[in-house]
Amino acid sequence: MKGKHYPRNHEYHSHGDHSPDSPGPGAQGLHRTGDQPGGGEAADGRGAAGTGGHGKHGQDEHAGHDKHAGHNTEMFRSKFWVCLVLMVPALVWEPMLQAWFNYRAPVFPGSDLIPAVFGTIVFIYGGWVFLQGAVRELADRLPGMMTLIALAISVAFVYSVATTLGFPGHALWWELATLVTIMLLGHWIEMRSIFQAQGALNELAKMLPDMAVRLLDDDRTEEIPIDRLREGDLVLVRPGAGIPADGIVQSGNSAVNEAMITGESRPAGKGPGDKVIAGTVNGQGSLRVAVQGTGDKTALAGIMRLVSQAQASRSRAQALADRAALFLTVVAIGAAGVTFVVWLALGASLDFTISRTVTVLVIACPHALGLAVPLVVAISTTLGARGGLLVRDRRGLEEARNLDIVVFDKTGTLTLGEHRVVDTAVSNEIAPDEALRMAAAVERDSEHPIARALLASAGEQDFRIPVAEEFEAIPGQGVRASVEGRELQVGGPALLRSLSIEAPDTLRAAADRFGQSGQAAVYLIEGRRVLAAFAIADAIRPESREAVERLQREGITVAMLTGDSRAVADGVAAALGIDTVFAEVLPADKAEKIKDLQRQGKRVAMVGDGVNDAPALVTADVGIAIGAGTDVAVEAGDVVLVRNDPRDVPRIVNLSRATYRKMVQNLWWAAGYNVVAIPLAAGVLAWAGIILVPAVGAVLMSVSTVIVAVNAQLLRRVAI
Repeated sequence: MKGKHYPRNHEYHSHGDHSPDSPGPGAQGLHRTGDQPGGGEAADGRGAAGTGGHGKHGQDEHAGHDKHAGHNTEMFRSKFWVCLVLMVPALVWEPMLQAWFNYRAPVFPGSDLIPAVFGTIVFIYGGWVFLQGAVRELADRLPGMMTLIALAISVAFVYSVATTLGFPGHALWWELATLVTIMLLGHWIEMRSIFQAQGALNELAKMLPDMAVRLLDDDRTEEIPIDRLREGDLVLVRPGAGIPADGIVQSGNSAVNEAMITGESRPAGKGPGDKVIAGTVNGQGSLRVAVQGTGDKTALAGIMRLVSQAQASRSRAQALADRAALFLTVVAIGAAGVTFVVWLALGASLDFTISRTVTVLVIACPHALGLAVPLVVAISTTLGARGGLLVRDRRGLEEARNLDIVVFDKTGTLTLGEHRVVDTAVSNEIAPDEALRMAAAVERDSEHPIARALLASAGEQDFRIPVAEEFEAIPGQGVRASVEGRELQVGGPALLRSLSIEAPDTLRAAADRFGQSGQAAVYLIEGRRVLAAFAIADAIRPESREAVERLQREGITVAMLTGDSRAVADGVAAALGIDTVFAEVLPADKAEKIKDLQRQGKRVAMVGDGVNDAPALVTADVGIAIGAGTDVAVEAGDVVLVRNDPRDVPRIVNLSRATYRKMVQNLWWAAGYNVVAIPLAAGVLAWAGIILVPAVGAVLMSVSTVIVAVNAQLLRRVAI
């Protein structure tokens, strides 16, 4: 399709892990990647301002805030294991634990300082990442979980240093070491879940082969890295090999598995003149392909950009979670302050009071809240990409669950955009299949659009088309030829008039019916007998009827918008069961039709090809652009359909509803957990002997995070 282009200013990041293996949009970046998949700038789904925006939804000025900026999974993992080892001496030589478990650690000069020494090392080595994160949050004026963690471990550290130096009270060294270690484990689990979910980019990058076989002028071959391929090169794709670049088949025939790009499970037949997509897998035949797109110009690179952009774009649910996390941070700090004051007023010891305060700060960390939405976003984006649904803007996908009406462009969306035989009427002298076969044979040597329609329709039926002899074009009327010894002619009403013959009543009635539906009537004639009449029109896609029915079953109204005549539009609508039709609408007026529906209070989705439908796509609440397989970077839509299959539209609605359900479930759990956890951490049940130490608070907080992560992963089981 014309008028579309790939955005060139979007780059990939992998959360501060700037290794050469981080995926990028160019040929180099599309090589196989390392263990750290990229996927948008922010681990929590919040990309830097400018990466995930969409013209009609706007940007969020705080989108650049990222609690894990500069972090990666490997860093948290290694810090956890080191701190776990360092934590052991702090626990073994802790006097309180020795009394609890009735053992005695070896005593030697300075052994009483072991908890302080190892607790300090754990605080500096393991806790530094949280202190840095808190500084960034405060600098952005967006205090969150890093601020709470940093405050908790800093209070515990300062108090423990003071008591070790002689201030009255009991040091919290073992609690501090345990707390930092458990927090590192929680962040490792969180980032691992996020990175795994965002692995769509990594999986896409792995599709490309590392090497390509380039054909030289003397028919010799050379194996080269794919980043050395240039447009115009001729490459040999052997059976079972991955296709290294977008291109056109010059010679050879094969079936290519395009499921990873289009979501279509059946291999697509490829022959001379057909397009092939980088990253797809060749079947049993060999192909010679002329390279048309390499590096960041390939469809695969375009898909990667869209996936990355979607994971970085902010949904309304994410904005709600961010506000809730900020609110919870303020509440947690306030609750910690109240806890400190109340327990001191009640006469509790300072070490008990500080332990309660630290536990409140830890257990109230909005860890699960920060994970609730981003993880669902990453998983749903991955599911969509694997199914041929590329989400450009999260807010558009979020709106899909609330749609009242879906407006389809007709040509190329509900129809093929190519003429076919859509109906046939025959006399008693010939069968319908035989009539089409003979008409296609007569037209075989013609270049007229009617001829192409007849030949294409016959080809789709796998008819064996005989060879015609003595072919002759009759200007303005039709064609004639000899087929299997029969003198046949094919043409329209002008041919009948020139021959001064009339069609039988049944065929004349059929031709009138065709005309009322805006379809052209073409006749097959032998001698002075009219054998058949064919209706030629833009053929309806076989999948369109099912798409319309599925949307209607979901309670969504389906409408059709087209510039074609009322007769043509009504004919297509009647065949598909569509009641609402906007016909004879100029491209410039399509957006106004969408606005009319919105003024009626309807939430509207527009489905079109992204060329003359672009204004309507942008105006609609949800713009759904047809990507046509290789042309996936449609700028106007919120969602791009890689396949030209209207059945993907109800799949978008299903994905939107399933995603929203998971977001709500996670948000309720993450918020509801704190309603119970904060009072418990503050010690409201201390009278019953139920007291949580900081380490237990950290465990509970981590468990809530794991529950949210597991619930988000269940989204993968949803059938879209």
